[in-house]
Amino acid sequence: MGLLGRGLYRLVVIIVSWNVKDLLAACLASLPAGADGMLVHTVVVDNASTDGSAEVVRERFPSVELIECRENLGFARANNIALRKFANDTDYFLLLNPDTVISPGALREMVDFMDTHPEAGIAGAKVVKPDGTLDWPCKRSYITPSVLFYKALGLDRLFPRSPRFGRYQLTYLDPDETHEVDSVVGAFLMIRRQCVVAIGPLDESFFMYWEDMDWCYRAKSAGWKIFYVPATTIIHHKAQSTGKRSYQMIYCWYHLAWRVYQKCIAPNYSAGVNCLVWMGFHTMCVVSLIANFARSEKRVPGRR
Repeated sequence: MGLLGRGLYRLVVIIVSWNVKDLLAACLASLPAGADGMLVHTVVVDNASTDGSAEVVRERFPSVELIECRENLGFARANNIALRKFANDTDYFLLLNPDTVISPGALREMVDFMDTHPEAGIAGAKVVKPDGTLDWPCKRSYITPSVLFYKALGLDRLFPRSPRFGRYQLTYLDPDETHEVDSVVGAFLMIRRQCVVAIGPLDESFFMYWEDMDWCYRAKSAGWKIFYVPATTIIHHKAQSTGKRSYQMIYCWYHLAWRVYQKCIAPNYSAGVNCLVWMGFHTMCVVSLIANFARSEKRVPGRR
């Protein structure tokens, strides 16, 4: 540990990358201004990319530590490599997607927030799309049966300002105000080192999707608070690693949504309620797969 009980670094930024070399380069280029002079160490864990991502990091960003995996380990396993390696060397970790761009001073602002809010175990930024609109999933509530029921009926879209119906993505909250929330998105998730020690690393049974909500649930269960902090803003070019919504990705999303429900939410409800939720997940998955197929059919040139 360094002076004043602090780690070797104020912040270790972990970027798990897979075949997005141009976006990864833009992300890495934005970090120095985001750090604003703060001592930050950046680690790229490359999940066996074939587009030359590793070469770009070595040639253009020599100060960035590169960890090359022989296979695609998924989001959780790849992040855990760096979490374990720097477990005693930093005050905070930041999980950051490679398809993001950090605004100037954003990293320092978030670290300052965490420093002044010792009860905060995890914090997330205001995430906007390239067109400047809010990426609503950057703050969420737990997927309880009622939240899922309202979403399945579309009530969250019909009444986004309702505290009852708008809980899925907390659309009733002012996106420009700081709020305590249930979960933030893994595209930008800052976590206190002591929180990692208390709750452990990411659950590696989540290959991708929903590991962020599981981590946030574990943090809150251990007594930490989760905050959405809009003073820190990032741009997110969504789904660049996974590409278009393939059938496999849709199935994976719903399968792991059910898993996080089983692990975190189901113990609080009866077997009958959980059975209804299980049927609901499978119904929504089938509907999404059919809708995705219909969209792909429309895109085929010459298709009647």
